[in-house]
Amino acid sequence: MKTIKEIFNLELPQKDIEIRGWIKTFRGSKEYSFAEINDGSLRKSLQIIFDNKNENLSVFFEKLNTGVSVKIVGDLVESPNRANQKCELQAKQIEICGECSPEKYPIQKKRASDEFLRTVAHLRPRTNKYASMLRIRAELSFAIHNYFRNNGFFYVHTPIITTSDCEGAGQMFSVSAFDMDNLPLNKDGKVDFSKDIFSQKTALTVSGQLEGEALALALGKIYTFGPTFRAENSNTYRHCSEIWMIEPEMAFYDLKEDMELAQDFVKSITKHVIEHCADDLDLFAKFVDKSLLETLKNVVENKYEHIAYGDAIKLLEKENDKFENKISWGADLGSEHERFLVERYFKKPAILYNKPKEAAAFYMKLNDDGRTVRGMDLLVPRIGELIGGSERENRLEVLEQRMGDFKINKEDYWWYLDLRRFGSVPHSGFGLGFERMMMLITGITNIRDVTAFPRVPGYAEF
Repeated sequence: MKTIKEIFNLELPQKDIEIRGWIKTFRGSKEYSFAEINDGSLRKSLQIIFDNKNENLSVFFEKLNTGVSVKIVGDLVESPNRANQKCELQAKQIEICGECSPEKYPIQKKRASDEFLRTVAHLRPRTNKYASMLRIRAELSFAIHNYFRNNGFFYVHTPIITTSDCEGAGQMFSVSAFDMDNLPLNKDGKVDFSKDIFSQKTALTVSGQLEGEALALALGKIYTFGPTFRAENSNTYRHCSEIWMIEPEMAFYDLKEDMELAQDFVKSITKHVIEHCADDLDLFAKFVDKSLLETLKNVVENKYEHIAYGDAIKLLEKENDKFENKISWGADLGSEHERFLVERYFKKPAILYNKPKEAAAFYMKLNDDGRTVRGMDLLVPRIGELIGGSERENRLEVLEQRMGDFKINKEDYWWYLDLRRFGSVPHSGFGLGFERMMMLITGITNIRDVTAFPRVPGYAEF
């Protein structure tokens, strides 16, 4: 058996080719009937020709509805309509693998809304849009691993279950083996986590960064690529409760080198998808975002603008009448401010650096001015912030002070502080949300539609 992708590359003609897949359309005429079959290997379907006089074939025609799975054997020949298709299969044998009732099948030939398709997420990969999205997602994953492998990084696996809150916000999903109807309590009436499976309170990770730093300070350059979780009750188009994150950490890298790597990384993986997913990208360029290819070209070909946070604030303050939320020094930029910079002012991606310490995480290295940290955000059109990163604070006494400012218990992070006690070096890293990268690549505007089974507040179906 060959996939349709492989079949389209065969020399013609070919005898007794077997194809398996799902019927997309079926129509009959006086002498011949026609079906389009797709197996998911690529966007294009293969046309099947049935001779109506062949009773061994025509007996199946009433069952060849959209969604039916079939196995067909036939001869592959050159198509007379080569403008639309290279070849077609003249059927000789057919076997129905799984029937599909046209009255009950929820995905009809007419175009369905994204909102509806989310309710049938187990079936939406059979639509052209979501099959293309998933193929791009697979190729983008390969591009990410390929980039880091070619640049001397080691792929590491950091814990999913953790006691560390990397962001310090406390919005984490608790992990427990307790019977929720019979929780053990201590003398204060609070849950006694010492009796839980890990003997302490644990949660799903929001980031593998802290553990990644430990591994980078032994291996030099590492990256993680795996699921992370946010218990934030946010229902925006940019947030999910379960996302995948790419997080490189590099020993001996300063902020400048961190920014250069982030720019090169985004350019490289975007270029890879453009080169290897042209047909699937064409679907999104035609039906989702007509400016998509121009946007991706902008991302790949331009040198990104580098601008200090303070200078960006001065620019934005002059345009405050354009914003719903006014901006001033010390505030974290919102999506509207980020998109203004890259879409209307610079008209290309930009990297914002030297953020105010009030809008930064505890681990970001404090600058000599005492007001800013060596943090950076990479901003792209349509998305805003794509990457967040920083040079990490490698000075023990400064890190302890910053943890005190954030009211973080230093005893809980004894091992993280040890990294500054024993052979500390300057080091940096960043995090890229995989789903946001998918939104950039495809033009899809809602994060729920760039993953197979989204997990969002109030919804964890499938």
